[in-house]
Amino acid sequence: MHIHEHQAKELLRRYDVPVPQGCVAFTPDEATHAARKLGGTVWVVKSQIHAGGRGVGRFVGDGSGKGGVRIATSIDEVHAHAMQMLGKTLVTRQTGPAGRTVRRLYIEKGFDIARELYLGILIDRATSRITIMASTEGGIDIEEVAARTPEKIMKVAIDPASGIQPFHARRLASSLRLSGKQVGAATRFILSVYRAFTELDASIVEINPLVVTGSGDVMALDAKFSFDDNALFRHPEIEAMRDESEEDPAEAEAARHGLSYVRLDGNIGCMVNGAGLAMATMDLIKRHGAAPANFLDVGGGATQERVTTAFRLIAADPKVEGILVNIFGGIMRCDVIAEGVVAAAHDVDLTVPLVVRLEGTHVEQGRQILRNSGLPILSASHLGDAAEKVVAAVRATQKKGGK
Repeated sequence: MHIHEHQAKELLRRYDVPVPQGCVAFTPDEATHAARKLGGTVWVVKSQIHAGGRGVGRFVGDGSGKGGVRIATSIDEVHAHAMQMLGKTLVTRQTGPAGRTVRRLYIEKGFDIARELYLGILIDRATSRITIMASTEGGIDIEEVAARTPEKIMKVAIDPASGIQPFHARRLASSLRLSGKQVGAATRFILSVYRAFTELDASIVEINPLVVTGSGDVMALDAKFSFDDNALFRHPEIEAMRDESEEDPAEAEAARHGLSYVRLDGNIGCMVNGAGLAMATMDLIKRHGAAPANFLDVGGGATQERVTTAFRLIAADPKVEGILVNIFGGIMRCDVIAEGVVAAAHDVDLTVPLVVRLEGTHVEQGRQILRNSGLPILSASHLGDAAEKVVAAVRATQKKGGK
């Protein structure tokens, strides 16, 4: 799960991580009220969307060339920026061409910036350890730094048995070329961010940029948090921060039904039980020359209702030109899957090819349900056969339709 910048900074503030003063605003009037409340003569008006690159992004239909992060030197300018940004579609490198609608802003008090740095914490799957990354190249995507100047990224892997120690933070501070009181400030900063990462079950924390002010203070100018969905039951206060308007509607609907669903760019809809089997199914679809339209794992103990919901989600995607259901019944029963698929196919008036491969518990009952459904379902004997049949069926339909 992702949250907005202002929410991330609220969490960091709870862990005594220095962040600028700011207020969230949903209307231009709220933005000007926030600026007055903060005081000062310079403010930063920031679009709040779940994507990076906002500062260099562009609004659809706006020829000004201004991005989603703007400086204001008067209350009237804060209001003008808010009018130009709220309700508009912001396109960045991470949103893709469709962009995201800006529904809220974050108004921050401006201050003097001497240096921009980078700090990130994530779980390195290669080492199975929490890894802290730091770079003197703040303010730009870390992927760009890694591609252009990888030697400028310092990595420190934390042994889970001992946890983070002050020397880890001091080593990172040294790599950032900090000196004097900045080293102590950065050490406290890094230790606090690490504690937030572990205690909140985060998967990513990114501070970009981490800035050194003109007075020598160390502060998080921007902040990004992503959380392990499987641990959200321990953090209802974080779950309450979810902004479903920033999520794919189908993915949000899937989450409400306990389904693991991710929309992709292909044309073959996939419904599978088990993440490993789902990935193998997607790989075979690619091998036969097509591309999956989604990742969808119904889980090991799905009910007929959940299966029906999953099928409807797939069928509602306008890019889907064929559907492959691939189920290996262990805890999951094949007859339950079959009943759900048949019910959903009738409800949505299915018009695209459907290939079903069932194996495992109650498989014969499941196959009988499919045969008696009256639907033009193609049965597959094994995984490779299923992938080959659905791709061939889609190509035949495309050829018939003149595509």
